[in-house]
Amino acid sequence: MSASPPPDATDRAAALLHRLGAAEIAHPGGTLVAHLQRVRGRLAAWDARPALQLAGLCHAFYGTDGFPTALLPPDRRSDLAAVIGAEAEAIVYLYASCDRQATYPTLADTDGPFRDRFTGRLHTPDPRHRRDFAELSTANELDLARLAPAFREKWGPQLLTLFARFRPLLSEPAWSDCEAVLGGTRQG
Repeated sequence: MSASPPPDATDRAAALLHRLGAAEIAHPGGTLVAHLQRVRGRLAAWDARPALQLAGLCHAFYGTDGFPTALLPPDRRSDLAAVIGAEAEAIVYLYASCDRQATYPTLADTDGPFRDRFTGRLHTPDPRHRRDFAELSTANELDLARLAPAFREKWGPQLLTLFARFRPLLSEPAWSDCEAVLGGTRQG
């Protein structure tokens, strides 16, 4: 079983989220900070390692392709790394930097290109970073699907198709959760 992140890192990250206003930013299912806490909790339930759990708590710091509100600009990566560590911050940056349209179709391919939406640069993440990205993406979307029936009805079939493509990168608990939350959304 994977350990939880050190309480001090989690507490420092939560304090930074509050200091930067994440508790006041609206997000489906409540506030941004509530969503981030649920994503971290989902990753913990899947037995993700501590760095990935911390990344789940902080995954929206630089905004994302689907949620442009940023708490910090990407040129302040060292500020976040000082709080959650370099490994967790690298996952946060990878997640935030993803150009989804360019990256999602080949994410599960060993040599599939990953397009950084901030720089336009293409690169090829190693297998561990691909797995981290897939798990974090899945935890994020499943949180929304679990809380919002309209979101699940509208996007559930597409998400299930996407996560089926990601399946080689997903842990068994993550895939089981996909089936539990989205299994009833299959298009007939």
